[in-house]
Amino acid sequence: MAFLYRLVSPRPTFPEDMTAPEGEVMQRHSAYWHDLLGRGVAVAYGPVFDPAGVWGLGLLDLDDEPAARAVGDEDPAVAGGVCTYEVMPMQLVRPA
Repeated sequence: MAFLYRLVSPRPTFPEDMTAPEGEVMQRHSAYWHDLLGRGVAVAYGPVFDPAGVWGLGLLDLDDEPAARAVGDEDPAVAGGVCTYEVMPMQLVRPA
């Protein structure tokens, strides 16, 4: 099963005006997702440049929603109190 992970920024102007402590948290967030990608838990991830405000997208390849929520709960951006997240099940179509 697959899940869309949406990292919700704390404000529409983020990341242009992130503070130094927020920047440190976001560096740990980036390393965390890079590791998930390397282990095949994440299929892809990155920022979405929505005109209403930047937010993060991750595609997770996991067995169930509790596992996807655990990824979110352990994300340094969430655990560090900078961002919140949403998880939605999806059908992941891969090349044949």
